Amino acid sequence: MRALVADDSGVMRKIVARSLRAVGIDDILEAANGNEAAEAFQANSPDLLLIDWDMPGMSGLELVRAVRASGSKVPIIMLAADSQRGHVLSAIQAGVNDYVAKPFESHYLRAKLDKFVTV
Repeated sequence: MRALVADDSGVMRKIVARSLRAVGIDDILEAANGNEAAEAFQANSPDLLLIDWDMPGMSGLELVRAVRASGSKVPIIMLAADSQRGHVLSAIQAGVNDYVAKPFESHYLRAKLDKFVTV
């Protein structure tokens, strides 16, 4: 299984990658902004996306919309510092499968990942 982690924070990408490895995913692509993530998605066909809401260039929400517009049904987990109801609803309407508010405990993210991971 291949995962794509898109977050402008290198530290956050490493934290998420550690959680992915804990559930058995070692094939991890990283992107520092939405544009890089869109390119990596098209070039690599990942099986799971973990996308930060607020990134330079293309936002996480715009990336989710682009992925869904391509016809892909890949599971998407939105990572966001803001868990306001409006943001969560916007993400769900755009097509995310789950939403994780930052900061989070690694066991919480791993529990979310268990719903989507088949390794």
